[in-house]
Amino acid sequence: MQENSKDARNGGDSLSTTPTQVSKKPRVSFSITEHEIHHEFSHHNPNVARINNGSFGSCPGSVLAAQKNWQLQFLQQPDDFYFNTLRKGILHSRTVIKDLINADDVDEISLVDNATTAAAIVLQQIGRAFAEGNFAKNDTVLMLHCAYQAVKKSIQAYVTRAGGSVIEIQLPFPVTSNEEIISEFKRGIEKGKANGKKIRLAIIDHITSMPCVVIPVKELVKICREEGVDQVFVDAAHAIGSVEINVKEIGADFYVSNLHKWFFCPPSVAFLYCKKAASSEFDVHHPVVSHEYGNGLPIESAWIGTRDYSSQLVVPAALEFVNRFEDGIQGIMKRNHEEVVKMGKMLAESWGTNLGSSPEMCAGMIMVGLPSRLRVSSEDDALRLRSHLRECHGVEVPIHYQGLKDGEEGVKDKDGVITAYARISHQVYNKSEDYCKLRDAVNRLSDNLLIRKTFYPE
Repeated sequence: MQENSKDARNGGDSLSTTPTQVSKKPRVSFSITEHEIHHEFSHHNPNVARINNGSFGSCPGSVLAAQKNWQLQFLQQPDDFYFNTLRKGILHSRTVIKDLINADDVDEISLVDNATTAAAIVLQQIGRAFAEGNFAKNDTVLMLHCAYQAVKKSIQAYVTRAGGSVIEIQLPFPVTSNEEIISEFKRGIEKGKANGKKIRLAIIDHITSMPCVVIPVKELVKICREEGVDQVFVDAAHAIGSVEINVKEIGADFYVSNLHKWFFCPPSVAFLYCKKAASSEFDVHHPVVSHEYGNGLPIESAWIGTRDYSSQLVVPAALEFVNRFEDGIQGIMKRNHEEVVKMGKMLAESWGTNLGSSPEMCAGMIMVGLPSRLRVSSEDDALRLRSHLRECHGVEVPIHYQGLKDGEEGVKDKDGVITAYARISHQVYNKSEDYCKLRDAVNRLSDNLLIRKTFYPE
């Protein structure tokens, strides 16, 4: 059943017009001050250098206050809230997102918990097609090798057990150009189509998580169309608030991004864009089935039983917050990119290492090589180093282990091969002191000849 934004179940009113377009440009005549930014994030632990916005995001106090207001409205009169407030509020949020990402229609936008939920929605319908015999056994799902682990598990749960096969495209890292990524992607397409197989779905990250790199997503989607890939799903968990999004230009069937990572919403909320053609052609449903099943994904997603929907309702409040900054979200994205590149170069120079990608291939996060003297030789070592930095130095930063493949020489510093990278983020609350704290902690650790005995078991 095709949903309609004027449907009362979708937050609309049959007697009213479509909601007024929400401006994504700032309307304030002055910019937020440093003092006000500090106040908005005063709930952060002041003893921790929090340079990991990429994992869980950050929510300012004014948006948390708006969330609390929505929660109280529900608790004061749940029935009235359910019948007269909830759906209208969610429709308002969806309208804000529609304008931010240049979608054609608000009915292309659904709100879900996170990118993992969106992956389940997309992959469930692929799995059903395999199980019902609409796809041939061993037809393929294509993904990048660095796809988020939950996406890989969803493929395992819904696709491979139903008879589908999976091709993982190995992307180079460190990486210096989009051409390297495009070349490997084309090779993956050839492999996926070998022996007459069909590629039923390509999953493409807009910004990979670990290691983090901005992927030339428009170019890869175009290749998929030229090569006859059935469906394209862009996992853009880190994208909104971090890079420019224009879903019409990107051209994917499905596009998801978390609003709690880089758009200042509380956890957890994401939007899932389903191109209208895809929405009508493919059998997509929310994995939690409620009485709204069959009324279209936006309506299904707007009610999955009694729960706290406040994170979905505060999207307009988050937009108000970003519009307090000079040039709004565009200005925030530009400054975050410039600062994370600046801090990344400072760290690499201090440690005598390298950046994991060219500055043009990063947004608000960048990978910085760690000194080889740290002797990170496994994923477990990387996790222990991360825990040590948190617990002993008050620094929160993810660590990526970059093992060498057979015959690979790797990138070297003066002491050996670089096998680990720190993924640093920059968000509006960060100060240069946060990165200096990381710099000094790593320098102390790498100068300590007993480093391995400190937190690596022999």
